[in-house]
Amino acid sequence: MGPDGQPRPATEADIPALAALHAAAFPPDERWGATALTAMLRLEGGFGLLAGDRGFVLARAVAGEAEILTLAVHPAARRQGLGGRLLEAAVAEAARRGATALFLEVSEANAPARALYARAGAAEVGRRRRYYTDGTDALVLRIGPEDWTGGVKGLSPPS
Repeated sequence: MGPDGQPRPATEADIPALAALHAAAFPPDERWGATALTAMLRLEGGFGLLAGDRGFVLARAVAGEAEILTLAVHPAARRQGLGGRLLEAAVAEAARRGATALFLEVSEANAPARALYARAGAAEVGRRRRYYTDGTDALVLRIGPEDWTGGVKGLSPPS
């Protein structure tokens, strides 16, 4: 984390830590290794924010839209508001990069993550049937300036 306790930008030097956090946070069939995480960080408009050994978010902002690629919180750091702080930091960074809306996918079975996104004002805009290896649907969520209920007002309508 940064000196103020906020998530700091993640770099490729952080990939081993990101891979360890992702492995701790997700079931084996949903884990991303170092190669996948590096590819995500290198995407056009890609960025990451790291909260020490507790969690991180990878996202990208391109052409006025942003997408959360993954948000991982170590099990020992859950239920302490870290997921919300990571989401808020990602929204702020996406807005700084010109995004006016943010999209993400979440497993229909992931009740804690769905609750986090609902608190932030996310609305379901689509569904990917049987997306996950266990047959669970992925919900496609959108957070726009009219939806955001988090602490930052970063997303703004296009000018």
